[in-house]
Amino acid sequence: MDNDGTHGAWETRGTQPPEARAKGSVPRPAGPPPTAPPAYPPAVPPPARPPAVPPPLPHTPAPGTAAPTADWFNAPRPEAGPGVWRYGFTPRPAERPPRPSLVGPAATLVLWLLLWLLLTERSVPYVSKPIEIITGPEWWTFGGLRDDAPALVVNSTTLYYQVLVLGLGFWAARVGGWAGVFRYFAGPNLARARLVLTLGGALLTLWLVWTRRVPLADLVFPAVPTSWMQGGGNKYAALLVVLVLYALIGSAIAWPFARTGHWSTELGPFLRREPAPQEPTAAPAPADGPLRAHWPDLRAAGSADAAEALTAAVYAGRMNDVDCVRVGHAWNGARGRPDRLASFTETVLRKGADAFLHPSGFRDVPRRTATHDPLTGQVRIGECADDPRNPYPRRGSGMALEPASLGTSLLAVGPPGSGKTERVVRPVVEALALRALTGQAAVLAVGGAGGGLGPDDAYDVVIRIGDPASLHDFDLYGGTTDPDEAAAALAEGLAGDIPTLDTRRAATALGQLLGPFRTVHGRFPSVPELRELLEGSATALGALREALEAGGHQAMLRELEARARQAGGGADPAAVLADRIAALDRPAFAGFFATGEDARPFSLRSLGRHPLRVRVDLPERVHAEASRILARLVLAQFNAVAAARTDRSLFVCLVLDDATHTVTADTVRGIRRLRSVNAGAVLALRTLDDVPEGLHSALLGAFGCTMVFPGLTTWDGKRFAEAWGKEWVEVREVAQHGVFADQPLTRALHSLRKMATGKAVTTDAVTVRQVERERWSASALAYELPHGHAVLSLTTVGGEHMPPLLVRLAG
Repeated sequence: MDNDGTHGAWETRGTQPPEARAKGSVPRPAGPPPTAPPAYPPAVPPPARPPAVPPPLPHTPAPGTAAPTADWFNAPRPEAGPGVWRYGFTPRPAERPPRPSLVGPAATLVLWLLLWLLLTERSVPYVSKPIEIITGPEWWTFGGLRDDAPALVVNSTTLYYQVLVLGLGFWAARVGGWAGVFRYFAGPNLARARLVLTLGGALLTLWLVWTRRVPLADLVFPAVPTSWMQGGGNKYAALLVVLVLYALIGSAIAWPFARTGHWSTELGPFLRREPAPQEPTAAPAPADGPLRAHWPDLRAAGSADAAEALTAAVYAGRMNDVDCVRVGHAWNGARGRPDRLASFTETVLRKGADAFLHPSGFRDVPRRTATHDPLTGQVRIGECADDPRNPYPRRGSGMALEPASLGTSLLAVGPPGSGKTERVVRPVVEALALRALTGQAAVLAVGGAGGGLGPDDAYDVVIRIGDPASLHDFDLYGGTTDPDEAAAALAEGLAGDIPTLDTRRAATALGQLLGPFRTVHGRFPSVPELRELLEGSATALGALREALEAGGHQAMLRELEARARQAGGGADPAAVLADRIAALDRPAFAGFFATGEDARPFSLRSLGRHPLRVRVDLPERVHAEASRILARLVLAQFNAVAAARTDRSLFVCLVLDDATHTVTADTVRGIRRLRSVNAGAVLALRTLDDVPEGLHSALLGAFGCTMVFPGLTTWDGKRFAEAWGKEWVEVREVAQHGVFADQPLTRALHSLRKMATGKAVTTDAVTVRQVERERWSASALAYELPHGHAVLSLTTVGGEHMPPLLVRLAG
């Protein structure tokens, strides 16, 4: 991708001269670029949650409305944990507690009402003694107050009983748990319900006081001295005193209700007359600043003209989601270099939505089979199942994969038909292809011929090994000129799965042949030539020796002589290597793996320099052994290329749809190093038995993300259960113990109860303790995973971890 947005900067011919191949030029795309790149609408539909995010609009927006791209671009994407689909994400409300029992509150309510009735009728003896002592015994008789008792005594007695009933009500509410019942049924509207309840209680109490049903004012007013108001005193002063007393009484009544109902918080916005929030007419603005579709970063940097042009293109529907991310990525690269700001602005003003196009000319993949968010690089693979084994905050949230988690590599294990390719591998490849179109990634997808990794038009390079119509060939030597480096990768591919053969000895044997051959011919040997050398052909070795002697290459001649001395020994790996290379020396591969001047190989080293989308089709059905050798070779070359990059700005990812018999000890070590070089790998396995047993622990430790599909065996599940570790859980144990009575009456009652129920009288002993248990047991992984689900554990490059969760896969 070039900075000025020129189109066709890469070589577009089917074959290239050797000089161009030596410089690492990239072959033409697999499909022809469109004459007029279409402006696709964003393929990121709003998720079911939150409902505030509007649905995408039609292709042509109506006047005065926002385009679908603008809605998508402006949607909020709050920070969330690993694996959370961030587009329009809203945290799940707090878990609602279980419904409380109504027996206790109802019983205490009935008891309180009964006591209220008894106190109203003065039917409870000795309750009146405290107020009798306070008011004086002369106003009391055996039946209660005397008929000639003064009003102050009558009002004091009435208020005393009312306060006693109120105190008993508080006691009944506390014992019966009325507050918990109220909080449960109020639910998320607790604050509003509490406000309404306290306002109603305050108004009711004030009404009872003003109407003298609660004689509080009749006790307060007599306590105020009125001698200064008698005898023709100031009536206005008396009125002021009365009003002040009423205000004090009202404030004393309302203050407890206001404090309990948080009136200052709930009524503050209404009292300050703040404008009510209006419903948004378009997509809500992101939580972290102004609308992204207005390109605020460009405006802040002084590129207002470019920002206006891009804003108009977004709202007019001329830019899709990939265009927005691609231009934003180009701006991030230009903002740090002042010498490129003018070029960036000029390119945007000149080309608009076509600025900084991918050299293939495409602005989107032909068809999306999953939900993508190119702004965050996420692809939604499903949602967290509503299962008790999943944490409550994660249930129902979207589950996504992104470069931050793919950078620790992903291992997916499940039998055929469990959905690995359709629901995980294909969406991941699509997401990486979209990211490549924005200039931020390169992807290498390897699978069987006719697999489900997408159409040819979705890739820049398609290598169909064994297909004569293939436009590109595969370089067995990885594009390197170093014989030792080429020998190491080739030895890993040819003999990495043989436990009895040391790959270092195999690499040494290959290096003793590749170095002399390249010194003489200026290239590495083709497959037939390498087979002859490994088999010890006297003609091939003699001609090579004569050429070395004639050229005076003594160092390489010593290498060849050392190979001749080791040939035929018991530890000589040449025979095994010759047998393996024979699998590639078949008539079906006659036109492939060429190294001459007319060769058209594709080197994986191009992945580290260009945002390429590459697919390699292996002939798994007809040539299974050759496919496994090539898969191991691709994995070994990818590890070497990713580690050798000097510019690691591109995220490079290998997706291997079937990694059967491709994982070796060296590749496991290479995968572990990928996270530090901005690279990752996605490997799919049918079972862990496809990997040598001694590598099971190392394999699971090398991958930061693991995924298990239904149909797993218990012994495979045991490995994952051990890798995922244990967690502390609360266990509640109930033990029943027999009750033995000592008293005759109690024994008789127990006997009668046993005769009636048929069970002995027992008491429950409840024990609650913390224990360590496996997050997922082997049996649960083998037998309890429903169809269409998977258990996924994620780790990001930054070290964030998501425990294994049950995911309902999309599709």
